[in-house]
Amino acid sequence: MLFAWLAHRQACHRKQEERRTRIKELPSEFHEPIDEHDEHILELPVQLLVTEVSSGAHDPIEILTTYGKKALKAHEETNCLTEVMLTDALVWAKECNRNGPLAGMPVSLKDTVGVRGWDGCIGYSAWVGRPAENDSALVRLLRDAGAVPFVKTNVPITLLSFESASDVFGRTTNPHKQTHSPGGSSGGEAALLAYGGSRIGIGTDVAGSVRVPAHYSGVYSIKASVGRFLKTGSSTSMPGQEGVAPVYSPMARTLEDLDYFWKAIMSMQPWKYDHSVLPIPWRDVDLSSKPLKWGVMWNDGVVTPSPACRRALEMVANALIEHGHQVIDISPPSPYDALKLASSLLLADGGKTATAPLSFFESNDPGMVQAMRMFRLPSFIRSIYTWYVRYIRRDKTYAGLLEGWHEKSVVNFWPLVAKREAYKLKWWEFWKDAELDFVLTVPNALPAVPHGGMKNGFSSCGYSFLFNLLDYSAGVLPVTRVDRELDSLPSTFKPSNAVERGAYVDYSSDAMHGLPVGVQVVGQRLEEEKVMEGMKLIERLLREDGWGYALLNTP
Repeated sequence: MLFAWLAHRQACHRKQEERRTRIKELPSEFHEPIDEHDEHILELPVQLLVTEVSSGAHDPIEILTTYGKKALKAHEETNCLTEVMLTDALVWAKECNRNGPLAGMPVSLKDTVGVRGWDGCIGYSAWVGRPAENDSALVRLLRDAGAVPFVKTNVPITLLSFESASDVFGRTTNPHKQTHSPGGSSGGEAALLAYGGSRIGIGTDVAGSVRVPAHYSGVYSIKASVGRFLKTGSSTSMPGQEGVAPVYSPMARTLEDLDYFWKAIMSMQPWKYDHSVLPIPWRDVDLSSKPLKWGVMWNDGVVTPSPACRRALEMVANALIEHGHQVIDISPPSPYDALKLASSLLLADGGKTATAPLSFFESNDPGMVQAMRMFRLPSFIRSIYTWYVRYIRRDKTYAGLLEGWHEKSVVNFWPLVAKREAYKLKWWEFWKDAELDFVLTVPNALPAVPHGGMKNGFSSCGYSFLFNLLDYSAGVLPVTRVDRELDSLPSTFKPSNAVERGAYVDYSSDAMHGLPVGVQVVGQRLEEEKVMEGMKLIERLLREDGWGYALLNTP
């Protein structure tokens, strides 16, 4: 026991000291204050920077130095970085393809992304000091495109949380408010982008892990459908898990940059780098020929959207109506059934795979701690507790979720996969019958939660998890910020189930004042291009109406 504790603490200390040393030993220019020239570079969109690198107007080393300085400031404020690869990145920038679609552009990466010679321990102390032997398919493509990977960003241990903390790397904070989470599991990426230490980056999503951080931190992302984006050669907490398949997806500081980044990646024919990518080039989508039909899902039947999140959704719906679009309320196939099914599938192993690398004394995410307590109960005790919740507490919603929270055999698992496919069919038929162009909903019931909030709200993920189960393309864009007066919780509000009760423990319009609030724009499977155009349309209309979102401006 003593030796296990010592090994864990030594691994954490070694990794943190390694990060400090790498930052300290960087060339002096990375430690200089950001000047007017740096500010000019930081303000330029990706497409323009790439053009200027290709023309010789800007040098990749110059751009990398500027973004390196800003990323280090972001790290000082938020603890968002894991691997600081700037020394190697200087070499990569010098040798980069100056004619590629991402020529000279620094790209930040979630800690999971495989980079040769660099760790991807994703917060497990047992995985410290195990650098990747090869570049992932994504990194090979980025380099061929002229991009310069320069930092990796923090995640929650196990990757199963809307917070981002571990004993190895510590806790990442939201750049808008240090008392609150930037999201998870791509939380470090969202914090870096929101602060301005990167313009484009890569995250992953299995239950909302790029969309919820985008919502919490005020940045942009579109979750890809399975097979649309590269994933081979990177690390994960649950290798082989395909009940609800994880996907890699781009994130960006602005929608303009997100659009350009998607197109740049697709122009490189990613299916030639990664066998799992479908050979689908980026397709032009024109939404201007007629008014569009938008279905609004106001409630998932589990957790009522908070006043702040509902207000953002109302702003978007009203803007669309005022500009001639058709907006209807929808009652789709039960999102609650999807949450039950998705949670049963994702943790069909009882959480054993994601927690197996944990050292005996290693801290787990507070939400996963709650989940694992249930998974580890003997079946007869869990059955008694579920009966108690259903019939004594009269909470059918929570009881229905509890019924699926146990380890499954293959014989139990396959019927769940069949139910997943039947549920997808219901949604496909619903969408077709309703003749929808898009679905709008909140990304999460609450804005960014305070640190430790997953202890109470770990199961409040239905608004994002639903579209992983369906494998739909879904994007998030920031719309407004929490207002302590406009978004206060009515005194008459009473939670209807344990999931909602847990979530609302952490809702406070006063404590959350100023935090970003986003809206989720959903298309069907493999409709990333259409979702992008839908997000552009919404952002344009909000700006025309004087409601444009202002990005966080840091010194």
